[in-house]
This record gives sequence, structure tokens and C-alpha cells, in this order.
Amino acid sequence: EEYLAALEMSEVKLEFCDGEMYAMAGGTPAHADLAASAIGLLRAALLGRCRVSTSDLKVRVEATGLSTFPDVSVVCGERLVASIDRNAITNPTLLVEVTSKSTEDYDRGEKLNHYQRCPSLQAVLFISHRRQQVTVVSRNANAWDTHEYLPGQLVAVNALSLTFAVDELYAGITLDEA
Repeated sequence: EEYLAALEMSEVKLEFCDGEMYAMAGGTPAHADLAASAIGLLRAALLGRCRVSTSDLKVRVEATGLSTFPDVSVVCGERLVASIDRNAITNPTLLVEVTSKSTEDYDRGEKLNHYQRCPSLQAVLFISHRRQQVTVVSRNANAWDTHEYLPGQLVAVNALSLTFAVDELYAGITLDEA
């Protein structure tokens, strides 16, 4: 309740985990461009099958209590919301995180561990801010598989019958320096 009240009054997005609130830093132009590119590609590919949303949509992982704002969220089917937070969905099908220098380790580590506890989630895409590379972590029965995609390759998310070109995702975007 305290988190939801603080979030409502805050001028920045706040993430909540393990009883702590964390302010989410603003992104770079490359980060914003990559998120927008991903939204465009996903929306076109999934139109009529799934709803694609920006980082304004909050996701709550009920099993762990994490409340966060992924860069892109996809829900296939009806959206379900948290009983304690009507503005947070609990059933994402696909989540996208554009990496940044300050959050990459957390996104690929602890945050991914939270995401994987969400029963509806089929895949997480990590879009690199430093090089043209997309990492897909996808559910495979009771395990999770990881695949890396580089320039010239097609990213595949089999559970959603989704493919798109790495080159198209990164077209016209100047990446951040490492």
C-alpha cells in the first residue's frame, strides 16, 4: 500500500521488490529508440493475436512480489490484474528489456529470476544497447533455454510463432558506447 501511494505521487517510475522501492533511471536515446523499434516490430507481427504495451504498463510477479515496468510487455489473451494493484498486470506472455549500463546485470540476473516465476510468461527478450544482439530466454517445458541472435539473423520466439530480423530492429539506431 505504501509503494502504491508513493508511486501515485512520484514523478519517476518506482520498482518494488522485497519491501524496498527503487527509482528507475531514465534511458538514453538509443534505449528509447530500441524500445520503440521493438514495440513497432512486435505490434506488427502480433496484431490481432496479442496486445503490445509500452513501459508505462506495470507488471507484478505475484510469486515474488516484484512490481516493475519492463520496456515492452505483451499479453496474449485477456489481461489479468493484481488484486492489490489494479494497474499491474499479472499474466505477461512476453517481456522485453532493453539493456543499459546501470541495469544490465540486474535485468539478466535477479530480475530474470523473478520473471521466470510468472506462470504465463513464455519468453524474455534482452536487447543490447551496446551491440546488435538479442538474447531470447524462453520457457521449454520446466526449463528455460537461452539463444543469442546477431546481425543477419532472425530472432525466433517459437511459443508466439514470432520472428523478426535483428537488422530491422537496429536499423537507423546509433548504439551507446560500451
